[in-house]
Parts: sequence; structure tokens; C-alpha cells
Amino acid sequence: MPETIRGVLERILFSNEENYYLVGEMRPEGDPASVTITGIMPGAQCGETLEVKGHWVMDRKYGRQFKVKSFDSILPSTVHGIRKYLGSGLVPGIGRHFANKVVDHFGSETLDIISQESARLREVPGIGSTRAHSIKKAWEEQRAIRKVMVFLQTYGVSANRCVRLVKRYGNEAKTILQNEPYRVAREMEGIGFKTADRIALNLGFGNESPKRLDAGLLFSLRELEAEGHTCMPREQWIQHTVNLLDTSENKLDPRADHLLKTRDVVSAEGDSRVQLPEFHRAETTIAEVVMRTLRAESGLPPIKVDIAIRWAQDRANFQFAPEQFEAIGKGLREKVSIITGGPGTGKTSILRALVQIVSAKKVTGVLAAPTGRAAQRLSAATGTQAKTIHRLLKFDPGLGRFQHDNSNPLQTRFVILDESSMLDARLAASLFRAIPHTAHIVLVGDVNQLPSVGAGNVLNDLIECGMVPVTRLRKIFRQHRESSIISTAHNVLNGVNSIPCLVRDIGDLDPEKDLQFIKATDPEKCVDIVRRLCQDFIPRKLNMNPLRDTQVLVPMHKGIAGIGNFNAVLQRALNPGRNGMTFGPVRYRAGDKIIQNRNNYDLNVFNGDIGNIESIDSEKATLRVRFDNGTVELTRSDLGDVSPAYAISVHKSQGSEYPIVILPLMKQHYMMLQRNLLYTALTRGKQKIYLVGDPTAWFMAVNNADPAKRFTGLREKILQSGPQNL
Repeated sequence: MPETIRGVLERILFSNEENYYLVGEMRPEGDPASVTITGIMPGAQCGETLEVKGHWVMDRKYGRQFKVKSFDSILPSTVHGIRKYLGSGLVPGIGRHFANKVVDHFGSETLDIISQESARLREVPGIGSTRAHSIKKAWEEQRAIRKVMVFLQTYGVSANRCVRLVKRYGNEAKTILQNEPYRVAREMEGIGFKTADRIALNLGFGNESPKRLDAGLLFSLRELEAEGHTCMPREQWIQHTVNLLDTSENKLDPRADHLLKTRDVVSAEGDSRVQLPEFHRAETTIAEVVMRTLRAESGLPPIKVDIAIRWAQDRANFQFAPEQFEAIGKGLREKVSIITGGPGTGKTSILRALVQIVSAKKVTGVLAAPTGRAAQRLSAATGTQAKTIHRLLKFDPGLGRFQHDNSNPLQTRFVILDESSMLDARLAASLFRAIPHTAHIVLVGDVNQLPSVGAGNVLNDLIECGMVPVTRLRKIFRQHRESSIISTAHNVLNGVNSIPCLVRDIGDLDPEKDLQFIKATDPEKCVDIVRRLCQDFIPRKLNMNPLRDTQVLVPMHKGIAGIGNFNAVLQRALNPGRNGMTFGPVRYRAGDKIIQNRNNYDLNVFNGDIGNIESIDSEKATLRVRFDNGTVELTRSDLGDVSPAYAISVHKSQGSEYPIVILPLMKQHYMMLQRNLLYTALTRGKQKIYLVGDPTAWFMAVNNADPAKRFTGLREKILQSGPQNL
């Protein structure tokens, strides 16, 4: 017979964000001594009063523990529980200081006062009407979140996703989940179809109900979108959904026809492929703008191109290579052109020359890049201000769209877009839509890097269509040839399987060398070496800052050598302490490095932006974070969109360069070990790169030159226009 214990969760000793396993200290009601509880407890946080059911076990190493089989979160009834609950920061607006003052004033009636008579909070010195109102609002939101958490705890939904659900649906979140679970899966990225499907089936929705089949077909395309596809052959779409729903093709075919008829899904390339309407619109927009721009007259004043290039060459004080001469010429003569090449091949000199020439002609040019770091690098390289695409187009949160589009185009006659391999279909469509047809467009990027994080393969499709002039830069210039980083990156790209300088331990490293490989064949040793590099070697031997100057890039999220564990280990090593604010499994502290994982147009921070926490306000439950573009205040509802950034994925590093890169490389990363991933990681390091791991993993990555194919429709849409229309 299970035993029931009720008490306050005093401390979280361990929390696993992947499976929600928690080890904590709980103080039972009426007992001054704490007990250790263990089990799957999604969303449980310090300060909460829990009612746990389970049984006692004796662990040989840790002693007597209560193994939790199920739990419920309830409002605390004792003064101690209320004080702990409010002081934990769970209710924004009440930190430890005000929690003590409120509980001292109202005692055991505190929670009833907040819930039913919040105006009385003004009886407490220091609490005015504004704070009282914000406490009441935060209290109601927290109660709604807890209701959703309790409902979803058996489905493994994390705390941050519950926060986002309540932020979107308010107090109706639980009702909508119960009545329209597939709607939530469709509208919320945080709640996947599989979770919604488990809820729906438990609530009595039929296995082969039209709602389930339609939702499964749409989710299948969303899941394929996450793999980078903007369209999919119909047969593969149906088969993917068969596997997802464990149903049959003959059940799905009529529903697929229904979705095509209602235009929830559209045909691409005749009837052979299907895609979601937004990708059909995005790729059609890109194709139409490219073709229209190629046909339109140039808005540039007359330029004697060869003379202009020689003028720029004289200013540069060195002779341009033939490929550079060609690229500059195409940028000035052709309405749309592409420059692609790896590190050290002269892209910077080309861009600087183009900017100088059009500026000398009094032409207003626009320089942009997908990320803030890439825009900063472009500005430094050309001496002209560059912006991120989002900031260039000026998103209007009130309207829910960019201010610049085809009806309000950018005022420019020359556009340079750097790091264009990062362009996904939707962002590219937004940018192209805002460019005047008389303007010249120069796309610059390395087509051999990883494709965009978002769906699409824009740069590659524009190259492959054959309609856009392309300059391929292959020559590595003399000043770069001595760099082991650059030469090794090009060797990897060409399949040359020569491993960098291999050493057995940190003590064998040569501080003068720019690329070295430290051998570590098991994940635990790999993690420890990375920690020692950051904590000791980099600050002591290189006299550099492990937070500011170093970035750890990791191929995968899960496992001992995954991003999650590296962040936990490096936070303890580089920013220890107990003060901070807990959100889900993460305790954020002042000084932490964090990354934004979703575009937040209200705050003007975007996916991939990295910042540092300057301060934490426990009373308001907010973080003050300094990003490259300025400082913002993140509330608890924003924290679901950020994560620690001591270690990030290689994908997230695109468009950025770091003085020092540390790259763990283990056989356990086998699913991600590809040549383009290794090449991309190597091209992120400016001064030093330290690989840590198993040499076998290096060979696996170099030998895997066959990345997964992306199904996209842009190339075909451009070709449908035909060269006869130019």
C-alpha cells in the first residue's frame, strides 16, 4: 500500500531535464527533519508544497529515501510552507524580503488574502497599488500554470512549455487542452503532436477519427519541416504519417485529398510533392522576386566596371586575384549574383571593394546578415554599418509583420547579404519581398557549411537553378596558408583525412599552436578535459577569458557529452554560487552566458543571440540580460525561450566567429558526425581550436560526405519561369 507524505520541497539536489527525474529534500508537515525524495516529478520547484505517494527504500550509497510514484502540488497551509513558497520566487513580485513581510502580517491567511482580497496587500509597508496589482496578476498566472502542470505531468511536458501555454491561452489553457488537444499541437511549437495525441486518446478520441488523421498528416509535414524540408513527395509524406499514427495508407489517402482540397496543404511540382501553404508562398515569393529583379533595369548610375575595380584595387594596396575581379564585376553588372567560398578565399576584400565603389557613386547601399554576430563582422570588414535582417526590415509587434515589404520597400539600390547559407525560406522571402526590383542583390556565403537551421536550402537552390551568376572562390591566399585551422578546414571539405596535432592530455598542449586534438575516448573524460581547458588552461596559459573569448560547440544535445550536461558542468566551474533564480531544471545566476532560442520581436532579440545575465531581481523574478544589441529584461514567461550558452550546438554557431573554439567529438555523436558539420565548426574559430574526444569520431565525420537530402521547391519554381522570360 503506497504511503502519502505532504511537505515543502526545500531543495532540489538533482534534476534531469530529459526525463524529469528529480532528487530533492522535502520537509514533511509537523516534522523538523527533512527527507530525501526521488522520482519523476515534472515541473516541481523549490518552495512548493507537494503531496507525494510512494514507498521508502534504502539506497546503499545515499541511505533512506522516499521513492515517489505520483505527486500533486498543493497550496501550502502552514506559515512555514507559505513563507517558503512565496520566498522561492515562484510568484513574480514577491521575493524573500516581501514574502517575510506579507506572511508576518497575514500569517496562515496569506494565500487567501492574495487570492480573494489582494487590495489588502497594501496594508503591508512597501506594497502600493501597482505592486499589489502585479502580485495578484502573477498569482493568477501561477495558479493557471500549476493547473496545467498537474494535468500534463503524466505526459512529460516541461515547466517552460506549461508557462508558454498559459501565456498564449491564459486561464483557458487546461480547458483547451482537454477539448481541442490537436489545436494546441498545431498552434504551439512547445506541445508536439505526440503529447497532444496521448491526451486525445486518453480523453476518448478515436484512433482513426478524421481529426486525428488530419492532425497527424499536418504534424508529419511540421516534423519534416524541422528536418529542413519545405516540401515532400506525397508517397513519403503518407508513409511518414503511417509510421507516426500506426495506421494504413488507405485510411490516410482520403484525408490527404481532403487537406489538399481545403488548401491546408498545397501541391508543389504538379502533384508529385506537397507542402504547407506558408512554404509555397515563401518559395514562390523568392522565385518571383529573383526573376523580376533579373529582368528589371539597373538602378545604379553608369559605372565603368573595369576602371572602378582597378580603382578599388589601388585603394587596397594589393592586386586582386582573377576570381575576386570576376566577383566584383558580377556584383556591379548583374542584378543578382552569388559569391561562395570558404575561409581565407578573399570574400572580405571583395565586399570592401563593392562598398567603396557604390559609395563613391553616391549610392545608398544596404548591408545585412542573418545574425547579430555576422552583422558585426560585416560592419568591421567593410567599414559600413550592417544590420541583421530582422532589424533591417523592422518588425512591428502590433501588426505582427515587418514594416518593410513590397508595399513599403527598402530605400536602396544595392544590397549585400553575408552568411546567406543561413537563409531559410521564410526569412529569405521576407527580405526579398522588401528589395526594390531595380536594386542589385549580392549574396555571399559558404555553400559547403551546414544548411540553415530553418527549413529550406535557399543559397544552394539559387546556385543550382543556373539562372543566377555565381563566382566560386577556391584560392586560399598566402596570408592564410600558414593557419592550421584554415588549411585543415579545407582538407576536411576535400575529404583529406589527416587528423590535427594529437596530444594525450592538457599538459601536452603547445600554447603557440592554433589547432590541437586532445584524445579522450570516454565521455566522462571528454567533459572533464573541456572543463579543465575552460577553468584553468585558457585563463592561465593563454591569458584569455573563458566566458568572453571561448565557445564550446557540441554536436548533440543529449547524453554525458551533450549540450545539457556540458552547460551544467561549465556553469558550476565558471560561475559557481547558489544565488539566482530557478526555472525548470536550470538555476540562472548573474554572470551566466545564455542564448535566445526563439525570435522575440517585442524585446528585439532573436534566435541565436547570445547574452550575459547582468543581474537578477528576485522580487520581480526577472533577469537583466546584455545582448549585442542592448540590454533587455526577461520575465519568467520569457525564460522558456532561453537556455545556458556555455555550450551550444554547431548549428547555433553559424554566422559567428570566436577567438577560441572547443569542439568535443565523440563516437556517441555518430548521428551528427558529418563532414559539413565538422567543416562548419572548424570555420568558427579565429585564433585557437581545441578538439577533445575520440580520433575515430574525426574519421567518421570526414568520411561522411553524404548529408541528408533536403526536399525543397525553390529551384523548380525558378526554373518554371524559364530563361525565355529573362
